Amino acid sequence: MLLKGSVIDWRSPGQSWVKTEDGWKKTTENENETNNNVSERKSYCKEEHDKENLILSINYDVAAKKRKKDLLNNNTKIPYFHKDKWIYVHKGSTKERHGYCTLGEAFNRLDFCSAIKDTRRFNYVVRLLELIAKSQLPSLSGVAQKNYMNILERVVQKVLEDQQNVRPIKELLQTLYASLCSLVQDMGKSVLVGNINIWVHRMENILQWQQQLDNIQINRPTNTGMTFIDLPASLQLNIMHHLSDGRDLVSLGQVCPDLSVLTEDRLLWKKLCQYHFSDRQIRKRLMLSDKGHLEWKKMYFKLCRCYPHKEQYSDTLQFCTHCHILFWKDTNHPCTANNPESCCKAVSPQGFINLFKF
Repeated sequence: MLLKGSVIDWRSPGQSWVKTEDGWKKTTENENETNNNVSERKSYCKEEHDKENLILSINYDVAAKKRKKDLLNNNTKIPYFHKDKWIYVHKGSTKERHGYCTLGEAFNRLDFCSAIKDTRRFNYVVRLLELIAKSQLPSLSGVAQKNYMNILERVVQKVLEDQQNVRPIKELLQTLYASLCSLVQDMGKSVLVGNINIWVHRMENILQWQQQLDNIQINRPTNTGMTFIDLPASLQLNIMHHLSDGRDLVSLGQVCPDLSVLTEDRLLWKKLCQYHFSDRQIRKRLMLSDKGHLEWKKMYFKLCRCYPHKEQYSDTLQFCTHCHILFWKDTNHPCTANNPESCCKAVSPQGFINLFKF
């Protein structure tokens, strides 16, 4: 019942009731505001907590994916290959094509991993790896640099298993390590792609490969048949004439005294000089003995220090002058010429590098 003279404001929000364990309880306006503030703070804290948990969950998923990707990249030893084993070499933009072909793209597209298994192509690939190590590493992309190291590792493993071509691989590793030492010092200046720790790890691998090659033990053949030493001297000398590297003759002469005498044959070294160098180059580096004879062996090594020796490979990359495609000889390429064989020419390792100099 309302008392006389009392006024009720119909605009008031009314009374607030809260359900408790003892029943419904009326609260004042201050308590209501306090409860509302507390509930709002709890709701806000809950939202912030949920948001923080969501961010942490996303960051954890991203970090986990990154660790999984890094682990996969570090563990994989299979280079990235394309289906086609040829590449179109274009050096400028046209209406049909934009951009140009790089050395790294060619290194990824051509199947060098299979080429090292072929004895005809092994020396060609090793020479190409050496030329890239000397001056072309910064021009390779990250994927191409990774493929380079993976192929190099396979080359080392092949040498350790076959126990052949030890010296050229040692020289290749020494050249690569010297180049990396100078390039790593300039890290931060866009010299090499990747983190410096990755390249330090790769340099440690190179040192480990060098140690393995230094400790290699050449096993004697198990068969008891005829060996090179058992052949007649004339036949041994005939075989020596087919060697194109004078260092192989020196190593052969260290096997036994009889072979040492044969490897000192003047005609053998004369033909070696005439094979690698021109007559003009030989005339500039003449060396005479006390008896007035030409020292062909000494002249050969002196000429090697002054001039590049002739390179000979059983199988090389081919370049089609008609369609500008680079490919291996035993692989097909989409040539539109009437006589494709007349348009193809062999490409030396240095010629391969020169194709991508702009």
